[in-house]
Amino acid sequence: MAIEIKETLSRKILSETKGYLDIGYTHSLNPYSGCAFSCRYCYVREMPIQKFKEVPWGEWVDIKTNEAENYRDEVIKLRKKNKPLKIFMSSATDPYQPIERKATITRGILEEMIKYPPDFLQIQTRSPLITRDIDLLVKLKEKCTVLVSMTIETDREDIKRIFSPYAPAIKLRIKALKKLHDTGVSTQASISPVLPFTPDFPKLLEGIVDRIWIDTLTIGDGSMGKRSEWLGMPSLFEAHGLSEWYRRDIHVRVEKYFKKSFPYEMIHVSKNGAFPNN
Repeated sequence: MAIEIKETLSRKILSETKGYLDIGYTHSLNPYSGCAFSCRYCYVREMPIQKFKEVPWGEWVDIKTNEAENYRDEVIKLRKKNKPLKIFMSSATDPYQPIERKATITRGILEEMIKYPPDFLQIQTRSPLITRDIDLLVKLKEKCTVLVSMTIETDREDIKRIFSPYAPAIKLRIKALKKLHDTGVSTQASISPVLPFTPDFPKLLEGIVDRIWIDTLTIGDGSMGKRSEWLGMPSLFEAHGLSEWYRRDIHVRVEKYFKKSFPYEMIHVSKNGAFPNN
């Protein structure tokens, strides 16, 4: 799939949180606009950032070349006002999508964070590329709380191909989580959204995560399932004989199942789409 790449300058990088991120975070940070992973269930497809684009979601990415400088300048101003800084990176893109390998925008931001650390940083990704930056993450966790959350919505590669065909393989994500965890970086497996998985899914996460986050298409799309319906998710599940997994209470079942393998305090379930940070 061809991706339209553009370099842009942004006015600012930190956005005050609202909606589902307004619980536990002060700011969201998106190093890029657009996302080449193009997951079929991604709620951003139904947001203004895409609605006013002529190019389909997944076929364009804007590189914000001045984001490291923006971060530095904005944090200095916030600290002068004694403002807290709890960052969710990223809410509308993946900070480690393929273009990051060359553009290194996310790496540049992390380098600035070491000089001007936030109070808390959660990195949300589905890319093993994050292991490239272990050197920076190890330094940063000495200055603030860092949580790397890897999206692993299923352990079935055939299911991944249906819902997120352009995303990295599940085995590679699990391998990346283990590598991060082994270096002492706090890790989270984000089963978000819950997709059909095998009974052995919990075993794959044993010993490589500090916490598990469970979210669904109904809770986590920011509109209690309406965006997921607009994206055709009920029909997609039905077309593949998976309708039983689209139940509104699927998170309850998954929570009970994972609590058979992990301590209760390790399992966190979305109530309104918000991610935990403590």
